[in-house]
Amino acid sequence: MNKMAEDIINAHGGLDTWRTFRRVSATLDQGGALWGLKGKAGILDRTRVTVATDTQWASHAPFGAIAARSDFTTRRIALLDAQDRIVSALDEPRDSFRGHALDTPWDDLQLAFFAGCAMWTYLNTPFLLAWDGVECVDAGEWVEDGETWRKLSLRYPDTLEVFSKVQALYVGADHLVRRLDYDVEIAGNTPGAHYVSDYITVSGIAFPTKRRIYPRGPDGQRIPEPLVVSIDLSDISVG
Repeated sequence: MNKMAEDIINAHGGLDTWRTFRRVSATLDQGGALWGLKGKAGILDRTRVTVATDTQWASHAPFGAIAARSDFTTRRIALLDAQDRIVSALDEPRDSFRGHALDTPWDDLQLAFFAGCAMWTYLNTPFLLAWDGVECVDAGEWVEDGETWRKLSLRYPDTLEVFSKVQALYVGADHLVRRLDYDVEIAGNTPGAHYVSDYITVSGIAFPTKRRIYPRGPDGQRIPEPLVVSIDLSDISVG
């Protein structure tokens, strides 16, 4: 982990504090055009999401009216009922997205995979900078919204399931994350600009409670319409 990554992690509460926790949970309110485009509008509009901090695992509970909860891990996705019996499951779920474009519909397990993978990554950022095999390189300055941000190029190892192996992270002068960029490989490499804001501190860790994801143009600028995904988090807890 380089000095820049260390400064960013420290600004969000520090690795020592983060590693005292094994779970992060939050009430999740979602909107945006993506869910309807994929034929899954309304299923995860409001739920409770929980992610692990020391391994790759995430769950949404309830998973709409379809299941009591989802169970996302690096190589498997499952939907479970209230007695933790398997409703449906799929190993190596990424393979099921071959040939997908942005407007390709999802089945329920694909929705669970995407949502679990996304929220695990989001809620563990920026502490993933300390994860084994994650590469972080200074990519210079970026000016946006009247601020000068620092841009970092990230590469995730094959040992982690993320929907974009190459990403970018932008931080302000306070070293708090302002934006993430990625090309969603499982949706035809669709480019996104993901903004975070409205930070709160929970048990010493800084969490953004507002996330807004837009299309990203070839010049790196966000395209204001459509709003692809909106995420609002409340009642965040760690333990």
